[in-house]
Amino acid sequence: MQKPAISKYFHMTKRERRIELNQTLWLMPLRYILVAILLSGLSVMMDVFWDVHRYLPDSMVFTGEATRLLVTTLIGGVLTLSAFTINSLLVALTTLSGQFSSRMLLNFISVPPTQHVMGIFNGTFIYVLLNILFLSNNGNEAYFIIPVGSVVVTFVAAITFVYFVNHVSTWLQVHNISSNMKSTTSRTIRTSLVEEIGKHRAEGEYIDKITERKGPKTIYSGVSGHLQSVNFSKIVEEACKDNIVIKLRASIGQYILEDTPLFDYWEDGNNFREKKYKQLVRVDEKKTEIQDLEYGLEKLVEVSVKALGNNDPLTVNNTLYQITDLLKEISRATSFSPILVDSQNHVRLKLMHEDFDYFLFKSYGYIREYAGENSTVIITILEMLGLLAQATDNHEKIWEFAEETVKGFREHTMYRSNGDYVLEHLYEVARHTGQMEAYSDSQELLTPSIQY
Repeated sequence: MQKPAISKYFHMTKRERRIELNQTLWLMPLRYILVAILLSGLSVMMDVFWDVHRYLPDSMVFTGEATRLLVTTLIGGVLTLSAFTINSLLVALTTLSGQFSSRMLLNFISVPPTQHVMGIFNGTFIYVLLNILFLSNNGNEAYFIIPVGSVVVTFVAAITFVYFVNHVSTWLQVHNISSNMKSTTSRTIRTSLVEEIGKHRAEGEYIDKITERKGPKTIYSGVSGHLQSVNFSKIVEEACKDNIVIKLRASIGQYILEDTPLFDYWEDGNNFREKKYKQLVRVDEKKTEIQDLEYGLEKLVEVSVKALGNNDPLTVNNTLYQITDLLKEISRATSFSPILVDSQNHVRLKLMHEDFDYFLFKSYGYIREYAGENSTVIITILEMLGLLAQATDNHEKIWEFAEETVKGFREHTMYRSNGDYVLEHLYEVARHTGQMEAYSDSQELLTPSIQY
């Protein structure tokens, strides 16, 4: 049974809760609204109860009628600016979902500038609204803080509108979109693979006596959905207390069904609650980037595939550059044993571990499939594989992928210059991976497809 929308936040880790709340549009505006209410109350106290106007020259004091007219005019201006801002936001969201990817909406909503802009406009409207409500029920005929405060916040809203237009136009540029998505996944790699499980990685010899003595038992999932996140540290801690070894049966991001295996565990005769381990993993209907490396790749691939359909080669190339940079980080971050140990070096958690060739297929493989006869995309993929071969140690897998890419393309006819570039970049991949002999065979296979 799925948890109610609000209660799910109480079952998340601090980082998960922060990421989820940042992907909503109500939290930041709520903060600004609370600040606006406090500022409005303070303005009323200073004008009515503390009589600030008595300490100022008469030329700086506003009459009650002038104040009401001013604030009434300002609230109309704030509403107009808010309408333009919301319209700009809707245009941005429509463009993102239509031209690039609907998955990118959360990226745009979760960035601080978008959140703060919406908060400022909501806070400004509430501040001016509360002021006008107070003025309509008060007979005081001398004000200073309320009119000046209303003018200041409206001025801030006007400047914010200009800033928001610039933010939207800048964020929607292709290189910024792909770079922002890559940066989000890079943070996932650092927090999930380096910070969270780095301290539990098995280095050298480790002790694994429990799994050698008994067969495993299984814990089944209570719901269907994507495995969004796992509290690795807490599972290792609880497994140490219960003296058990746990094996995760699904990888982060994988879709699982209700009543299918979630964990296998080996116990040493101790009694413990299986339910607490279910509570340390989060299964939900959507994929997130909290710990899922593949999801970040999928979004970049989707942008690239849509660009192929729109005949936009520059966008395809730009996303391929970001994918390559991301694959380099994934290669380095996933080159460790999928065994997590406790402080005594006893095995406590075994992870599902995807090899580097899996990520190659999920990224370049999908783009290659949709590229069809587009040899320029294949050339860029081979160029990126050459860069990867220089930056990582996965030489065999990189060459295998490059070789099968060229073999799959040999059925298509290429212009001479295109064929020369394909062979040139394939040669670079072979040179950096030590596969010069295999390159000669691939060259012979591809040559008949080139128009000389």
